[in-house]
Amino acid sequence: MAFQTEIDFCLPKGYLDKDGVLHREGTMRLATAADEILPLKDGRVQQNPAYLTIIVLARVVVRLGSLSDVNTRVIEGLFASDLNYLQQLYERVNAADPGPLEAGSGADSNAGHARGFGVLGEA
Repeated sequence: MAFQTEIDFCLPKGYLDKDGVLHREGTMRLATAADEILPLKDGRVQQNPAYLTIIVLARVVVRLGSLSDVNTRVIEGLFASDLNYLQQLYERVNAADPGPLEAGSGADSNAGHARGFGVLGEA
């Protein structure tokens, strides 16, 4: 079995772009140390630590529907349930022992997981 570095997902609601197109299918990659450390230097995170979630997800979500770029504006525009889904998927995918990664299984099986975005960048 090959080492899996990306997982496909389907957002519960989807991102609605400015043209009214709904984007639900996407891909998230494993986070690197830089993905968790570099955003800590960003002024938006220093002013509002909760913004760390937005920046980290914008770095690791590599595809969302037919969008050419997934950036912080896209992540900011997600519905709260979709943001929560991606946070849980991120935590599961980047856990020390995430178990088998299957599309669509990220958010449901993470209840009680100790790692959260509140401690990103902390040892």
